[in-house]
Amino acid sequence: MVFHRVAENLYRLETNGGYYALIKRGDKQFRRSLKTKDRKLAERRLIELRAQVGNLTTSDEARLSFEEVGRRWVALTAHALKPSTVKRRELYLKSVAPFFAGISIRNIQPHHCERWLAERGAKIAPLTMAYELATMRALFDHAINLGLMLANPARRIKRPRIVQTPITVPSREQFRVLVAAIRESDGRAENQRRAAAGADLIELLAYSGCRLAEATALRWNDVDFETNLVTVTGGDAGTKNHEQRVIPMTDALKALLLRLRNARLPQPSDAISPTKDAKTCLRTASRRLGYPHFSHHDFRHFFATTCIESGVDIPTMSRWLGHNDGGALAMKIYGHLRAEHSIAAAKLVHF
Repeated sequence: MVFHRVAENLYRLETNGGYYALIKRGDKQFRRSLKTKDRKLAERRLIELRAQVGNLTTSDEARLSFEEVGRRWVALTAHALKPSTVKRRELYLKSVAPFFAGISIRNIQPHHCERWLAERGAKIAPLTMAYELATMRALFDHAINLGLMLANPARRIKRPRIVQTPITVPSREQFRVLVAAIRESDGRAENQRRAAAGADLIELLAYSGCRLAEATALRWNDVDFETNLVTVTGGDAGTKNHEQRVIPMTDALKALLLRLRNARLPQPSDAISPTKDAKTCLRTASRRLGYPHFSHHDFRHFFATTCIESGVDIPTMSRWLGHNDGGALAMKIYGHLRAEHSIAAAKLVHF
């Protein structure tokens, strides 16, 4: 390629007339296409590029590796994240780091990211790939803000399409039978006593719409029987979005809480659920009944679906779930209702 210098840092490619910038800073040279054949536009873009290059650091920091910048980034942002989020971020960085081994962060180019896409993308699920890509992009943006990089080399990699897995929601009859089966256990009094806490937790999830960690963090002093309100704090770890919320008690939730309070006579600081999960009894009862393997989270879906079927509008139900997007996510997940409800609703339509 033959370039002709037309001004300081500005060159024109002989073959097609496109303008390029050539800028030196420290021991590094930057050549970038300005993606135009218009001289005036090229000059404006050159000014922007000079400013970006001017922000680059020429200290030894620019020679840091991807892995080292990643460790510093995690440490810098950890205070604003939940511990589980920090661990996931560390895991994604660890998976991505080998593709940039031996390269200083300032020298990472798009083709290095494309190698990650070609090799790693063929082995992992689309959702994992999306998380790794998002983490990689965020780290590169952090490096740009620090003046360690000029542009984000992962910017042009497209996020994989995520196919929403159909949710499994127990019917009301399945829910009733399942809770009864957990309480019955194998018929022995001692096992029934242990299983009761699991059944209570399943009901708490189903009647409140809480996530498992939120439900098990609930204390009796979070419950106000006078106003029929429950404050969901998430405990020490906080809720998923770090925001407390107040939910109204449904009749079923209030009846459950009154029964548990009267049976246990708890202290205000006591946990409502004495158990942290109901995996074993839930799995055992589901298998015995021939039901799908329902998870704790499926009862959050059960709550949401039951609310919609009962006439609660999606934005209101979404706030009860702790979403702060006005119902967009809930509409995407719960926009379709169970078949029997949809068929029943269709019978109300007359032309």
